[in-house]
Amino acid sequence: MKPLRRYSRILILCFLSFSVLAPVFLLSHRLKHADVSEEFIEDLSFIKHRTEAHSLSAVEQEGVGGLKEPTLLVYKDDNSNSSINVSSDDDTRFGEVKFATDGTRLPKNNATRHDRDEDIQKKELEEELPVSNAKEVSHIGRGHDNSVARTRQGTRIVDEKVKEMKDQVIRARAYLNFTPTNSSSHFVKELKLRIRELERAVSQSTKDSRVSRGSLQKMKAMESTLSKASRLYPDCAAMIKKLRAMTYSAEEQVRSQSKQEAFLRGLGGRTIPKGFHCLSMRLTAEYFALKPEERELPYQHKLQDPYLYHFALFSDNVLACAVVVNSTVSTASEPEKVVFHIVSDSLNVPAISMWFLTNPPGKATVNVESIDNFQWLATKYDVTLGKEGSVDQRYTSELNHLRFYLPDIFPRLNKIVFLDHDVVVKKDLTRLWSIDMRGKVNGAVETCKEREISFHRMDMLINFTDPMVAKKFKANSCTWAFGMNLFDLNAWRRRNLTVLYHKYLRLAKQRQLWLAGSLPIGWATFYKDTLPLDKSWHLLGLGYDAGVRTEDIERAAVVHFDGIMKPWLDIGIDKYKHLWNKHVKFEHPYLQQCNLHA
Repeated sequence: MKPLRRYSRILILCFLSFSVLAPVFLLSHRLKHADVSEEFIEDLSFIKHRTEAHSLSAVEQEGVGGLKEPTLLVYKDDNSNSSINVSSDDDTRFGEVKFATDGTRLPKNNATRHDRDEDIQKKELEEELPVSNAKEVSHIGRGHDNSVARTRQGTRIVDEKVKEMKDQVIRARAYLNFTPTNSSSHFVKELKLRIRELERAVSQSTKDSRVSRGSLQKMKAMESTLSKASRLYPDCAAMIKKLRAMTYSAEEQVRSQSKQEAFLRGLGGRTIPKGFHCLSMRLTAEYFALKPEERELPYQHKLQDPYLYHFALFSDNVLACAVVVNSTVSTASEPEKVVFHIVSDSLNVPAISMWFLTNPPGKATVNVESIDNFQWLATKYDVTLGKEGSVDQRYTSELNHLRFYLPDIFPRLNKIVFLDHDVVVKKDLTRLWSIDMRGKVNGAVETCKEREISFHRMDMLINFTDPMVAKKFKANSCTWAFGMNLFDLNAWRRRNLTVLYHKYLRLAKQRQLWLAGSLPIGWATFYKDTLPLDKSWHLLGLGYDAGVRTEDIERAAVVHFDGIMKPWLDIGIDKYKHLWNKHVKFEHPYLQQCNLHA
């Protein structure tokens, strides 16, 4: 029997050698009779010897360990044009050799030994590389697109696997909630172990952007545990009740967190940075160090001239006032005719006055006045503050409602432009005085177009379930914006709109007519008395929307940082801050000392 086995093995090895070497010998025989150079025959002999070596190595490994070596590619490149091709097609003479490194077909006589040596070295290098690296080398000629596509596909697969693992963890936690509180059974321990393992796998996969074999094994183990849990907890009704209770609890937590987030964001929007307090204190100290005659701002004789361009600004923010004034004056065609009336509280008047004393805006006129000087407003504002049941200073501040008393504050003026302190002027606003008001009191940009970011409807802020409101106003009436408004003070006085404003305040104190703030009561006061201006005059949204188009910003005469993300706060939108920062003198020594930088 032993000789028979030996002869069987010899026959098998001979058969394998013949099957591998026969094509090579046949090719050599045909090439000898063909018109092929002897150098190419030597190269083919070299290929034959390498093939024999690989074949014997494969047979030895198969006989020893039962493992098969990956097939090594010789003169095979799927993605390059370099190839050796011996064919007998109609268009190619038998024995013609192709060395097309650039896609062209070369005759056999043009292939030098140097070129063939380079090709052989290249193929040997590809053989020595791992399969994955060889594929990378062969794909270089195809370009970058395929690699990008593979990367995206790999990322998508990883994301799907991570999502699947997270879903398994959620299901496992749901099953864990059905167990008793202090249970220490084998299954509970197993479930907790699977959860910890899968959470680590999720973290590792997210970090490395790949899913390892160990992570896949953990997913299979978790799936087995979940299948066991489904058999242990077959009562679907109890499970549904438990999940509903969990969902309700989660929703309550989300609502609570949302309210807290809204409160904190609003608080952040109303907070004055520490550097601003520092600046106000330094300016106030410098102001009171001056002599009384040195505290007067220049050009005060222009304050009551009705033929000049008058602007009203009510604010307690020093740098905000500086930006509004500087941007307006820098864009005005006749800055010497610009007059700014700034009204603030008594605490901030010295600081604002000192800023414009040391940083005068050219030939423009600036007057800073305290709201305490308007003694006739005391009784009227008792009604306003009594109505506003809000802790938000934007609603309870007297400065916020001072805009409804413009005819009384400026009795000698005919027209005035009102500006909020969170705007930046980009184009000449003195052209507003040439607009025909057509008997209207208020000129403003409308906000009733649904496609725009500033879209508002009257029923968003006004209670149309009230019979008086439903009778007097129409819900589909066009709304408009505060922040850049042209007021005809003579028409205002003829309409006696300030009295109408107080009438609405008294009614709102008796029943809920609108939300807190000056905007809804402004819509009611100037209802049918507002002239729509071209929307390029006033652009809103820079304080809450990061998607405002650049072309709209460039076209706008005034950009408004309405919302809580003011440009002087850390929460402001960075892409818009340069519009505001360009009008601040950050090189001022006080700003440097108070750590105020762009």
